[in-house]
Amino acid sequence: MRVFLIAVLAIAFGATPTIAAPVGMVGGASVGAFSDPQPTLNHPRKIVLSLSERDPERVNEVIGNVGNIQRYYGADNATIALIVFGPGVHALLAGESTVKPRIAGLIAIGIQIFACQATLDSLHKTKADLLPGVGIVPNGIPAIVEREVAGWTYVKP
Repeated sequence: MRVFLIAVLAIAFGATPTIAAPVGMVGGASVGAFSDPQPTLNHPRKIVLSLSERDPERVNEVIGNVGNIQRYYGADNATIALIVFGPGVHALLAGESTVKPRIAGLIAIGIQIFACQATLDSLHKTKADLLPGVGIVPNGIPAIVEREVAGWTYVKP
């Protein structure tokens, strides 16, 4: 199952799928030791990222960062959420997104993606306007803050 998820991720990010390297290895090269406690299936790293920009290049960079984190830790060792607010929400709108396959690929491998309800309200959009599988948080920045308080690591790519 893990090899399948990594293959889906690789395809979503435009790479040719290969056999997954062990955690702590990327492309067969050591990437360094993990801090204690080590990430495991029962105690994964909890990482939240944000996207607040509409520029397609930035959107793709952030999506790439999410994929890089997933590949580094492995699907079983990281829980990743992407909170999208402000102009970034356009990447999640079914009628506007230029990255639909990449968003679908992230969702397919278990990445949690959330749109900001406050931004949707300002755009006069609803959940029905979002890509399938995208969740909603009441407000993007407080959603990040609350995850940090709950022990998540916030990464602003």
